[in-house]
Amino acid sequence: MAFRPRFLDDLTGLAGTAFSAASGLREEVHTLIHSQINEILFSLNLVRRDEFDAVQEMASRARLEQEQTEQRIKALEARLDELEQTLTAPTNPSQH
Repeated sequence: MAFRPRFLDDLTGLAGTAFSAASGLREEVHTLIHSQINEILFSLNLVRRDEFDAVQEMASRARLEQEQTEQRIKALEARLDELEQTLTAPTNPSQH
């Protein structure tokens, strides 16, 4: 009867070792596949989604700022036109 428990212990140890090896192999294969996918994506000059979203947000802000700047310029040009008209308007001789 002493032979059977020893055999089961050895079998359990072997199964544990095999499981550890399979787990390590799985991690190694996962790392290799991940590396290959990254290399392929890099060679295609693709951008990650978070980078794309960040650039899209920057473009949206820039567009908004440009529109606000255009409105300010139009307002300043209108004010400048008014000032120029006031300065170049003929003076009324009756006011002297």
